Amino acid sequence: MRDLLAWDQTLFKDSELFELDHIPEHFLHRDTQLQSLMYSVRPALSGSRPLNCLCIGAPGTGKTTAVAKVFEEIEKHASKIVPVLVNCQVDSTRYAVFSHIFKKLIGYAPPTSGVSFKKIFSEVTKYLAEHEKVLVVALDDMNYLFYENEVNEVLYSLLRAHETHPGARVGVIAILSDTGVPHILDPKVESVFLPEEIAFPQYTREEIRDILSNRARLGFFPSVLDDSVLDRITEHTFALGDLRVGIDLLKRSCLNAERRASKNISPQDVESAYDKSRLIHLSYLMRSLKEDEKTLLGMVAEMQQANSGELYENFHSRTGLGYTRFYELLNKLDSLKLIEADFTGKGSRGRSRVVTLRYKADEVRARL
Repeated sequence: MRDLLAWDQTLFKDSELFELDHIPEHFLHRDTQLQSLMYSVRPALSGSRPLNCLCIGAPGTGKTTAVAKVFEEIEKHASKIVPVLVNCQVDSTRYAVFSHIFKKLIGYAPPTSGVSFKKIFSEVTKYLAEHEKVLVVALDDMNYLFYENEVNEVLYSLLRAHETHPGARVGVIAILSDTGVPHILDPKVESVFLPEEIAFPQYTREEIRDILSNRARLGFFPSVLDDSVLDRITEHTFALGDLRVGIDLLKRSCLNAERRASKNISPQDVESAYDKSRLIHLSYLMRSLKEDEKTLLGMVAEMQQANSGELYENFHSRTGLGYTRFYELLNKLDSLKLIEADFTGKGSRGRSRVVTLRYKADEVRARL
């Protein structure tokens, strides 16, 4: 009985290290990408416009963390530069993006209505010019600006700011998840964006093990996690190619061990945690969905497989929304890899689609 935990004991030395938004002090295996980001920002230190960047890679490859680490350094050591990290899942319109920037620069949020975009834009550019600051905006999860057809407006406004206010200097870091769907910018935006591309490849099996081992060493008390259990967690993480799965798996496995009042994590703790952790990407995506998108996804989950025409009829009768909006939502859910919507070649002009869920219906329903 001596091995059992007392009710108030814990195996976590620092549970914060297993939160998915935690920025690690030691950010491993991304030195090349950090150096490229620093190189792009460097001109801003002398008051010039920084180089624009495009950070691209699969989810869970360290893109957001790399930018957050660079922004931490800027906040500490470069008072001339104002870094702003915008979560485009949350702020997915031009107005919302610039409201976020306005708040960071001026210290309070603009009114949510009754103020034109032009007014907010003017205040932002005026502030930069008058205070001789250089703005670096990171658009995290920029995919969401494509889904809402806002990306060209947002980029064009940021990149042309110096034309309306000659002293306003702005650089953009775009963080884009590579989903296999090509994202095309308007040529007039492309011609001024011209980003330095920074690739974030999948972590190797050895890199994943190293990162998870380091996180466990700092976050757990000694002997909570042995090498064979770490290897099992590494294999699961490598198979799914998303580091967030491994970090979540460490946390849930440890909680399972605590629940058993054990002083170390067993292989069974890992296996019972895996069912939830492997769906971390699904949970993350579904948190970002708006009400209409959830309604449509729920209907696909109910029907399992549906013809797009039949699905539209049901969706329209439930929401009153028209076909154009339905089509946009369908394409977004397809781009997010929540559904598959394949053209059958039948129907009017061969535009009929068969819509199927990519996950088990009960997994989706549980998260709705």
